[in-house]
Amino acid sequence: MKITLKEITVRDLVQNYQDQAENGVTGYGGKLDIRPPYQREFIYKDKQREAVIDTVSKNFPLNVMYWAVRPDGGFEVIDGQQRTISICQYVQGEFAFDMLYFHNLTQDKQEQILNYKLMVYFCEGSDSEKLDWFKTINIAGEELTEQELRNAVYHGSWVYDAKRYFSKTGCPAYGIAGDYMAGSPIRQDYLETALNWISKGNIEIYMANHQHDPNANELWLYFQNVINWVKVTFPKYRKEMKGIEWGNLFNHFNKLPQDANKLEQEISVLMQDDDVTNKKGIYYFVLGRKEKYLNIRAFSTTMKRTAYEKQKGKCAICKKTFEIEKMEADHITPWHAGGKTELSNCQMLCRECNRRKSGK
Repeated sequence: MKITLKEITVRDLVQNYQDQAENGVTGYGGKLDIRPPYQREFIYKDKQREAVIDTVSKNFPLNVMYWAVRPDGGFEVIDGQQRTISICQYVQGEFAFDMLYFHNLTQDKQEQILNYKLMVYFCEGSDSEKLDWFKTINIAGEELTEQELRNAVYHGSWVYDAKRYFSKTGCPAYGIAGDYMAGSPIRQDYLETALNWISKGNIEIYMANHQHDPNANELWLYFQNVINWVKVTFPKYRKEMKGIEWGNLFNHFNKLPQDANKLEQEISVLMQDDDVTNKKGIYYFVLGRKEKYLNIRAFSTTMKRTAYEKQKGKCAICKKTFEIEKMEADHITPWHAGGKTELSNCQMLCRECNRRKSGK
């Protein structure tokens, strides 16, 4: 890896600056790719970008930036995208600082900013070397997510197309599934989730196998199938549906017949059941019938002590005496049979008897 430190003026940086959805973000006379496929969208808050302009306007030094030198003679930003865009947007008049836009500044102040020198390391080497640098140095500001690092490692035509669907503000995935997905598209949460679903947890293997595919149609079609299945299977939307691992449920149950009306009736009853403390888990339960997802309310310490004293320390099944610490509270009538988590339905069992009963 060859690394050369150079000074780049703001004047040169902002030359031919463009931010277009179809062509990406470019500057430096069109030779600098400010947002390569593995980079995130602009995420600086107002205070962060204003801090950049404050630093430049006072002629204080900004942290050094890193550009990769490409074989075609162009460059791409490895580290410094957010600072670069902040500077370009200000000079282009997209926001004001101290209540003044760039064009409101006096001529000498404009010249001072345009002549400001940025310190940039130009890095030449193989793709793998540049990506190693990207991982190593991009530690300032907003820390990279795991998916952003994966996008860097497996960058190419597939990642570029996948980000078009899953990684932009107002992207198609958000349009059809914003109510069902947790996280943020621009931090790659949507893409990571979709990949986790389709790959059954083997994201890196999936991305490696598809890195040079011309498009991400397979992933996009799969994602649409998941969301359509959810909407048909559970037509009544509830806020608890946001963030559920729908793809995993789709993978297991989409080929099994489901009665949406019966599912809705059961869900409504469970939503009103105070013993069900994990309302999201209802959707897992009605498909897989595993009570662990419901997190059924446990008996309180007071209920346990009261039942223990009432039984005089004896297990309700084997009748042997135990210390309370070696006993467990049990529903006399199981929850699934209508038993409630209340004192009248509580009995204390020794651990062995409780295990035996639970295993029946």
